[in-house]
Amino acid sequence: MDIYSSKFAIIIIIALVSILSLQVMTNSNNTSQMIDSQTCELYVIDTQINAKQYLNEFDEKCLDFKNLNP
Repeated sequence: MDIYSSKFAIIIIIALVSILSLQVMTNSNNTSQMIDSQTCELYVIDTQINAKQYLNEFDEKCLDFKNLNP
């Protein structure tokens, strides 16, 4: 099979897209994004090590709600 043929390029593109989609699907199963109720900060729970990792990002809706109800 010649590497300059269009059939080879299509096979390579399909293989790379399938590998990328597989990685995205397996990564989304291992983590879930949650909101800390005290600080409104987003964090991720990794199910493999069962630990929280804060993302240094805040949920705007949660912050607005906390400002309305002190």
